[in-house]
Amino acid sequence: MRSALIVWGGWDGHDPEECAAIYRRWLHEDGFSVRVETSPEVFAEPGIKELSLVIPCTTMDKISREAANNLAAAVAGGVGMAGHHGTMGDAFHDSPVYQYVTGGQWVAHPGGIIDYTVDVVKPEDPIMQGIPASFPYHSEQYYMHVDPANEVLATTTFSGEHDPWTKGVVMPVAWKKRYGEGKVFYCSLGHRAAEFENPNMATILRRGLNWAARE
Repeated sequence: MRSALIVWGGWDGHDPEECAAIYRRWLHEDGFSVRVETSPEVFAEPGIKELSLVIPCTTMDKISREAANNLAAAVAGGVGMAGHHGTMGDAFHDSPVYQYVTGGQWVAHPGGIIDYTVDVVKPEDPIMQGIPASFPYHSEQYYMHVDPANEVLATTTFSGEHDPWTKGVVMPVAWKKRYGEGKVFYCSLGHRAAEFENPNMATILRRGLNWAARE
């Protein structure tokens, strides 16, 4: 049986407990054993190297160098990592090691909650199959620092309405990447737990979890 660790906490504005409960339900339905914790220091445990998948679900939190390095080593050894929005992409501001593993870091969301469009750029990828080529979305449009080595699956284009200098910028929304032997998946959608009810967001994210998980 595949095994997963979910770590939730940090800023409450991203509904980490509620999102962690959804992750847990999905993973149980998909045949995982699931452990849920509330401290990032669990990433320092040697045993995480035996897991199939880790899901950070915490925003603006703190992680020790020991825990971050052990997490990176676990992923490099084959443990998958996956997550969404700020609960993975804005989890640990002060850890370059963590950001190197995830492939990106949130920096802004001009205009706050707005209407924008998500464009699928790899419709042939199993994670994206059947997702509309473009679909509307209402949430924060994440502006991120991203790793050019990411394999981008979906993007969004900034209109410049809120920050004019961003007009025309094409920003990754969902990507996958390798970190050593491990697979990493990220999706920037999902500011609040209610967004998991969006079928496109939920399908992309759930497929991403399963892709990243080590068999």
